[in-house]
Amino acid sequence: MRLRIFVEPQQGASYDEQLAVAREAEALGFDAFFRSDHFLRFGGGDPRPGPTDTLVTLAGLARDTTRIRLGTLVASATFRWPGVLAVAAAQVDAMSGGRLELGLGTGWFEDEHRALGVPFPSLGERYERLEEQLAILTGLWATPPRERFEHRGRHYVLEGNPGLPKPAQEGGVPLIVGGSGLRRTPRLAARYAAEHNTSFVSLDTFVAARGAADEACRALGRDPASLRRSAALTVCVGADEAELARRAAAIGRDPDELRATGVAGTVPQAVATLSRWAEAGAEAVYLQVLDLRDLDHLRLLAAEVAPRLR
Repeated sequence: MRLRIFVEPQQGASYDEQLAVAREAEALGFDAFFRSDHFLRFGGGDPRPGPTDTLVTLAGLARDTTRIRLGTLVASATFRWPGVLAVAAAQVDAMSGGRLELGLGTGWFEDEHRALGVPFPSLGERYERLEEQLAILTGLWATPPRERFEHRGRHYVLEGNPGLPKPAQEGGVPLIVGGSGLRRTPRLAARYAAEHNTSFVSLDTFVAARGAADEACRALGRDPASLRRSAALTVCVGADEAELARRAAAIGRDPDELRATGVAGTVPQAVATLSRWAEAGAEAVYLQVLDLRDLDHLRLLAAEVAPRLR
């Protein structure tokens, strides 16, 4: 199982704080550093220092790290025009030496859209836009040299696009389709993605989504094993109960609630939880780290949890 570090900078984190976590995660041997794609803090509270843009941050991390894979879980299809996104993602991929992965979803946080002045269409339209974006990104990156890419959809029209620049990774930046739905999301993941992600759901929901994605792959003639399956879960682990309680208090959460819904508890409890997810088919787990200043938390996970999963 791949363990990936996932942060929520909109809750209050500067670029330097994100960089510190990414560098520590890289030094400790974690597979990837991912961040959310949000511009407004959840749940009220002090919004300072304010949001950081996902692509700008990943571009900086591309130059400030050397090995760890980088990505977003997941970018909102409402925030960016797909032709421009293809250019930015290809450039960040080149800047990182081929380490970028791009998660995409429909977007869901209506208050955030109002705060930014970004239109927030119906869920049906957001799915339509997401599907067109996935088709455009994969189409642009697959366009042969000296040819032009065309797309005429309901929401986007591209004419005479040379499909440049190309990402550093052969075949383009790996795409991750995120969502826990059992119909449209698995179909989009099966058609366009390298990975299908379900975030903050129960193990039973993950298993159901995995089955739906298997069926979608088979309907397209794709080997289901070629689609990586992942989950995102809040992490809060302590060397003992006192340390667990301290970490839970620091993020304003109850230890028992975290045990029930995330990767939480003492080291043996966290290992047991991750083992259950691995047995259910999760090939990667994004560990949502909510206290970016507690680097000792990462060190505990790397030293005591990760080795027991290998």
